Amino acid sequence: MAQATPQRLVLASASPRRLDLLRQIGLEPDAVAASDIDETPLNQETPRRLALRLAEAKAAKVAPLHPHAHVLAADTVVAVGRRVLPKAGTADEGRACLSLLSGRNHKVLTAVAIVAPGGRTAGRLVETRLQFKRLSHAEIEAYVESGEGLGKAGGYGVQGRAGAFVITLTGSYSAVVGLPLYETVNLLGGLGYRLP
Repeated sequence: MAQATPQRLVLASASPRRLDLLRQIGLEPDAVAASDIDETPLNQETPRRLALRLAEAKAAKVAPLHPHAHVLAADTVVAVGRRVLPKAGTADEGRACLSLLSGRNHKVLTAVAIVAPGGRTAGRLVETRLQFKRLSHAEIEAYVESGEGLGKAGGYGVQGRAGAFVITLTGSYSAVVGLPLYETVNLLGGLGYRLP
């Protein structure tokens, strides 16, 4: 009986949340290889197109380094209308994001891109809609001081304290955290990755 070729999975992301989500469904990447790309939106680029382009660019950059692996990348964009919120790098950016999201609806767009051995690719964009409650100045300050929103798209992490800000969430919770699990599993399976 022929032995199956060992398969490899590489996560092209430094996000600990994406790694945790993969482990949650029994997938342990053989390697984590973050891709350092310019994430600046292009002129007139929509939030949807930005998320897809960045996920595809991350996968494409890492794939040549791991030609015999399925390379999985993702990117999450938080948007109010056509306005893309930054990954909050400072307390001031986090404060500005939360002030904008307070009492409003917004979209979280998470794109997944996979490059399979041999170069076949697949991708998917998942849109989730959220509504935040109106946040008091004290709530914003307490959240910013916690440091939890630093480095996160839109200046918050729904899996932490900011979960208490969410009135409604329509779509994929795991996509808001950073990786839509249903779509990821389907894409991997479609590209020949044998799932546990």
